[in-house]
This record gives sequence, C-alpha cells and structure tokens, in this order.
Amino acid sequence: MIAVRGHAKPATHKRRRDVAPLLLVPVVVLIALPLVGSVSSWVTLTVAGLAMGMIIFIIASGLTLVFGLMDVLNFGHGAFISIGAYAAAAFAPWVAASLHADSLALNLAALLSLIAVAMVVTGALGYAFERIIVMPVYGQHLKQILVTIGGVIVAEQLIIAVYGPVQIALPLPTAFRGSLVFGDIAVERYRLIAVAVGLVIFAAMELTLNRTKIGLLIRAGVENGEMVQALGYHIRRLFVGVFMVGSALAGLGGVMWGFYREALTPGMGMDVMVLVFIVVVIGGLGSVGGCFIGALLVAVTANYAGFLAPKLALISNILLMAVILLWRSRGLYPVAKR
Repeated sequence: MIAVRGHAKPATHKRRRDVAPLLLVPVVVLIALPLVGSVSSWVTLTVAGLAMGMIIFIIASGLTLVFGLMDVLNFGHGAFISIGAYAAAAFAPWVAASLHADSLALNLAALLSLIAVAMVVTGALGYAFERIIVMPVYGQHLKQILVTIGGVIVAEQLIIAVYGPVQIALPLPTAFRGSLVFGDIAVERYRLIAVAVGLVIFAAMELTLNRTKIGLLIRAGVENGEMVQALGYHIRRLFVGVFMVGSALAGLGGVMWGFYREALTPGMGMDVMVLVFIVVVIGGLGSVGGCFIGALLVAVTANYAGFLAPKLALISNILLMAVILLWRSRGLYPVAKR
C-alpha cells in the first residue's frame, strides 16, 4: 500500500489564452511598411485592406455560424449575398432623396434602412431555405453541398430573369463619397464606415454567444442537443434562428459589398464565396474569432500583394491558406468537435 501524506490539493489547470493568431495581422502590417516604402501608400493600403476584411468577415460570419453551430455546409450562402444587395437596390429609389442629400445623418439613416430591408428579406428567405431545402439533409454533407449549390443556381437565374444579366449601379450616399485627407494620407470615408460596421457585428456576435442565455443555449445545444431538449428548450427552433441570422448577415454583407464596388451583378455572391470559404477554413471551421482574424489577414495580404507583386496577388490567398494550414492544420482557432 502507498501512504498518502498531507492533504491532496485539487489539480487546477488554467486554460491559457492562445495569443499567437492575434499577432498575425499586426505582424503582416508592420512587415509591409518597409516593403511598401511610402508611409502614405502603406496607410491607404492598410485601411483599404481592413475595410475589405471587415466586409468579408460580415459575410463569412454568417457561414461560420451555420457551419460551426449547425454543422451545415451551406454553399447557398452566396445566394443570400446577391439577394441582399439586390433587395437594397430595389428599395433604394424609395430613399433616394436621403441617399443623395448633403447630410451625414440622412445618408446614414438611408444606409441603415437599406441594410434593414436586406436583412429582413434574406432572413425570411433563410427560414424558407432551411425548412424546405436544408432540413431534409441534416447530417448528410454531400447532399447538403448538392442541394445548396442548386439553390444558388436557381437564385442567380431568378435575379437574371428579373433584372437581366447586366450590371446595376449602386452609388454611395453623398456623405460617404470621397476621402479624408491627413497630410499626404488619404482614406476613403466609406472604408471607415465598413470598418466600424464590421467591429459592431463582431462585438455583437461575441457578446451574444458568450454573455447571453440564448448564446449559452445554442452552444449547449451543439454539444448535447438531447439534454437541452430534455430541459424544455426547443433546440430545433434555436437552430432555425441561427440559420436565419446567418442568412441575414449574408444580406448585410451583400449590401456593404455592393456599395464597396458601387455595382451589382447576379453572380456577385458566388464571386466572393471563394474568399469566404478561405476565411472560414483559416479561422478554424466554425470559430467567430478565427473568422475575424482570417478575414483581416486575407484582405490585407491581398492588398499588399496587389501593390508589391500584382501577378502574385491572384494566388496570394491560396498561398496564405496553405501557410496557415501547414502551421496549424485545423485553422487558427479550431472548434473542438471538428
């Protein structure tokens, strides 16, 4: 027999925060400064990259929610991007006076109204999409890919039937045009708006998932849905709500992306989906924080590469993903169950 002397102390394992991924964007930004050479060009490229990254994050966050919490491979996410942008364009004539007024308050109110319309439309369509198309194929990834890709094709053809295959202009509100000039540095106003919106969405998602009862129920439902159901909560309704929120975020991202390009095309959703999937993979297949860092990393890298080596810019995102996955094969902040 082995005698145990004294009082056994309970083992305490403090979970250490993984800060390495948090340093990636600042490191890339600082490395780019001497390579770009000009401080004004570096600031312009950095702000443009952050703005693009925030818009990509808004779009990718919806897909991250659906995949990370519901384990659904929704390739139809691109359809909600396009539909959200076109819904805003359809409603724009109703608020044209506010959009073109020389008033920041009126312009901002008009932009928020367009965003609200896009999110309501895509959220409602997300509900129908989940009930009719996704629900019969839960747990069947191959079928999910096939049916959701079919949904994208149908949505794109419907947009073409209504608006035609031509490009539609979506000009920025008057107050968001032009740039703010600080000495030799010029920063476009809309890019600052995009950064602010992205930060608000990220903060709202983090607070909801980690600091509210609904977020706790959703995360508990992912780990053990039967137990949550046994406690009297309708886990299926929670997941339908998650799908609707993810679709609404795609619609919001579609509006922001449409204004970023100042033009809409029927295939704009699928055009950006390659970047979105790269971001989701880099982030860790379901991590909101990883998605946020991945989006910023992809965008600033593409901007710097486009300035320093235009030919390399076409494959910079693929190379970045390969490097990240060689370093961390499951992404920056992998979801535990993946």
